[in-house]
Amino acid sequence: MDLFNILEYKSWSDRRTLDAVAQLTQAEQKSALDFARQQLNHMVRVEELFQARLRGVEDPHDSTNTEHLPELAELDSRLTAANQWSLAYARSLTSSSWKESISFTFVDGKRGRLSREEALFHLINHGTYHRGAIGHALDLAGGHRPADTYNVFIHAAEPERRG
Repeated sequence: MDLFNILEYKSWSDRRTLDAVAQLTQAEQKSALDFARQQLNHMVRVEELFQARLRGVEDPHDSTNTEHLPELAELDSRLTAANQWSLAYARSLTSSSWKESISFTFVDGKRGRLSREEALFHLINHGTYHRGAIGHALDLAGGHRPADTYNVFIHAAEPERRG
């Protein structure tokens, strides 16, 4: 298993979650929709922060969430773009650059250091955690919780594995 495949899985899982959240109604499922938007906003901001850190440029945000929540369409666009960027970035790395360390400052002022590979893995793992929270909110609101496990992804991508 390689990180490219896992980044594709993350993108697929995020898409399924975004599509499920889009089915929530403002009138009947407002609290679940607002919670999902808050979680997605946090996910997007963390993605954008780590993109900047991987690129060696200034952080675009001074926090990992905001008081005002962007609309779902904006969050969808930004998360989709972040996933596309991460996969393209991973493909651009040379075998030696995966292990290179990046040093940065978290928004809380604490210093951090990760390899490029670890930073990308953090984004994968971080998304999994927040998709789970969104899935729980979807369940409570009577929405559709998509199956977003790696098993579902790989068997959809490679149906011959079912044989």
